[in-house]
Amino acid sequence: MSQRAKVVVTDFITEPLDHERRILGDLAEVVGLNAFSEEELAGRIDDADAIMLYHFVSLTARTIQRLKQCRLIVRCGVGFDNVDGRAARERGITVANVPDYGTEDVADTAIGMMLALTRGVHFLNSRLQHRQGPWIYTQVQPLHRLRGRVFGVVGIGRIGTATALRAKALGMDVVYHDPYALQGRDKSLGVRSAETLPELLAQAHVVSLHCPLTPETRHLLHRETIAQMPSGSFVVNTARGSVVDVLAVLDAVNSGHLGGAAIDVLETEPPPDDHPLIQAWRDPQHRAHHRIILNPHSAFYSEEGLLDMRVKGSQNCRRVLLGQTPYNVVN
Repeated sequence: MSQRAKVVVTDFITEPLDHERRILGDLAEVVGLNAFSEEELAGRIDDADAIMLYHFVSLTARTIQRLKQCRLIVRCGVGFDNVDGRAARERGITVANVPDYGTEDVADTAIGMMLALTRGVHFLNSRLQHRQGPWIYTQVQPLHRLRGRVFGVVGIGRIGTATALRAKALGMDVVYHDPYALQGRDKSLGVRSAETLPELLAQAHVVSLHCPLTPETRHLLHRETIAQMPSGSFVVNTARGSVVDVLAVLDAVNSGHLGGAAIDVLETEPPPDDHPLIQAWRDPQHRAHHRIILNPHSAFYSEEGLLDMRVKGSQNCRRVLLGQTPYNVVN
């Protein structure tokens, strides 16, 4: 390399960038922008040799077209829907992700959310905290044992598999739907597969979403598909916000068709205060208030997972700067 390279960390991770510099410092200048919108990147990443992108901002074609010498965009996370992979490919820029940093953490969160909903933990805590109803279990009746109940997984990739195995360990009857999974995966995991989404939805006591956001999966759960689920069932989404129509979920919880929902990811983050879901969630008098759990896109988080994300992303940048083939290419 004739001159020192430049690696830009666009968002989410702020100074001190000690882990990034420990891995890249002998090869590149590491710059953190702490951006919260794509507009804030204008003129600040044009000369980057590699970019480490998290989830606060997007890289669309208009930004990618301005990149003069970029060789790699690493989406430091699993989902990569906030990068225009086609525009990057047309410019000869590789896009990669970090698919394995938070597998356990997201799976643990999905199961934790499921238990909080299905065992009445959240409902009773919320009701009693607001001095609503008697101090007795009957508030949550009827509530049924989880063993033998159907736990539906949409997407049986790394995180979906980890979640399925945790639900299986609880004695649940695990069934998944994933049209892209190789046949026989159900046999190797000791679970069942459903050929179609309606087949899964019709039998699931809990539906946990673990699929990527694509045109095919956008609003995969909407009014019609939610109506196919049994009365009193539950939805858990730790995948991508746009996979679920949350207004349809809100209506289904309010009507009683859904027993509750736990949502870690939303289409707009943070959501506006006037969003109907947010208003219901914050209103103790709303029927859905005690039946909805919202988290701020935090299922991925653990100190260990956060470190993995930063280290693996930096190591992939190092590979490319040294002329080596990057890992986990997604475009």
